Amino acid sequence: MEVARGNFLWRNIANIVSILGVLPLALLFLDDGFRYLLPLIVYNNFMDDLDGILAAKLNIRSRFGANLDNVCDAVAHVAIALAVGAHFGGWVMIASAIAAGSMILRVTSRVDPDGNSGNGSPTNELMRHLLLLSIVQGLYGFNITAYLSAVFVLNAVSMLVPFAMPHLVRSRAKSASTVVMVNIVLLCAWLIPTTAPFIAAAFFGTYLYSFAAGGIGWLRKAQ
Repeated sequence: MEVARGNFLWRNIANIVSILGVLPLALLFLDDGFRYLLPLIVYNNFMDDLDGILAAKLNIRSRFGANLDNVCDAVAHVAIALAVGAHFGGWVMIASAIAAGSMILRVTSRVDPDGNSGNGSPTNELMRHLLLLSIVQGLYGFNITAYLSAVFVLNAVSMLVPFAMPHLVRSRAKSASTVVMVNIVLLCAWLIPTTAPFIAAAFFGTYLYSFAAGGIGWLRKAQ
């Protein structure tokens, strides 16, 4: 009995990590929950990457695990997007709802084995943008609402585009060590805000380049 239980936990350790990456996000819905936004984004990003590393290293990948990971990503990222929208209200709320709709469409297509998952940016790219933009805003004190609205809408579009965006920082991180480095970089941006503008430039720059290059290439092939 104990052996069977141990084997079950071993086979599902990545799935447990996926679920644990979502549960603490309930803090966002406390009265003062928005103050936890940045650490929760960092935490969720780390756990999202950790479940994939564990599944690969322990050779416990499964269709169920992949689907659970996608669903957990959708739940977490929709919750974060709507929490940001609810905090700022107005156009940011509308833009966050548009982004949430795109995330739901994307995860639905990825879970459906006969669906078209698309090749656009992953939903966690938006989470990194929200993290970095919030840190930079805290550093310089500018009005963030217009930038948040633009980030939400642009990411909503890029999640569903039919072309690949292979030049994103995270897309280039293929090995476990480079994935860990990306998480360390994001942690540095949070803990050492003066590094955030440079890190943000790298993430936003590669994102915009991937979006533009992928779109131009797709249009040329379509002609």
